[in-house]
Amino acid sequence: MTSEELVFDVEQVRIHGLEVYEGTPLDVRAVVAGMPQDVKGGFRTEEVPFSRFRYAHGGPAHDVPELLTRLGRADADVSGRALAELWNSLVHQGTVGSVGPLTVPFLLRIAADPSAHHRSSIIRLATAVAREQHWGYGTRDTFLQVATQRWTCDCNGYAMNWSIEAARNALTSDADLLLPHLHDADPDVRTSTCYALATVSGKAHRITEALRARLATEQIPAVRASLVLAIAEVAFQNADPRAAAWAHALWPDPAQPADVRVPAALAWLCLVNDPVPDELRSTFDALVTGDLTDVLDGVPWIAHVDEKGLARTIDQMLNNAKPGVIDPWDDDPWA
Repeated sequence: MTSEELVFDVEQVRIHGLEVYEGTPLDVRAVVAGMPQDVKGGFRTEEVPFSRFRYAHGGPAHDVPELLTRLGRADADVSGRALAELWNSLVHQGTVGSVGPLTVPFLLRIAADPSAHHRSSIIRLATAVAREQHWGYGTRDTFLQVATQRWTCDCNGYAMNWSIEAARNALTSDADLLLPHLHDADPDVRTSTCYALATVSGKAHRITEALRARLATEQIPAVRASLVLAIAEVAFQNADPRAAAWAHALWPDPAQPADVRVPAALAWLCLVNDPVPDELRSTFDALVTGDLTDVLDGVPWIAHVDEKGLARTIDQMLNNAKPGVIDPWDDDPWA
């Protein structure tokens, strides 16, 4: 493919299907997979074809290297403004831009620097690029779901499935950068790391072992809840049948804190198809207080639902309540 052909053409996709771009320099999965380690480790952003891909709002992504450089600077205000621009450009109103996966290796390397600012939010951004948005949907089918097989596209008609898959693969490739953050001094970094590790597309056994080991010593409620949900989500994505019994052992156990029991109950509901038992309803009635809600509403999985995350999620899981928002992909132009 010549340089003149390096433009994603939706009409070509309509005529010939996505296969016309599969494995080419316009397949972001192939570009991420082929990114050399020395380019990532050396932060050689000038060697990455950012401008070939697009932001979530449709604009060209030629200024990504500058934004990443600013993000890694020592000045907190400069870094914060760059982070805000990247959030708005990479993940915008439920859309993941095709350039997003190319930023993941660099975002993770910035966050790995203990002196960097906004480390938790940077990890969250790298994770958001790798997950399908489902605001308002706290159902048993969606709560632990990273991505669906249903085809969706971004504002430029690019296959968002490819972008999410590429970003998940980038997280997987750099899981060794994430795992040490489970022991970071900042609990917000630990929480964000749980969300990121649950999103990866491989290394399930190793990640699960690390999450469970941390859960045995973690003292911060929001992080404990995140560890439980991360373990469950890895199992959900990998169809691990052992996880349901693990979660079921936790939520009725009075020796466990509420911030473990309630997430474990939510996880169990997602991992099985059983009717909701009365004992579980009673567990929620007894444990879900205002204080617990304040803690759990900030946990990524629950915050991802909406501002009424825990209440909305419990209502949907127990009572089959209607999700809180319209599905953002109902107007998929490829449908």
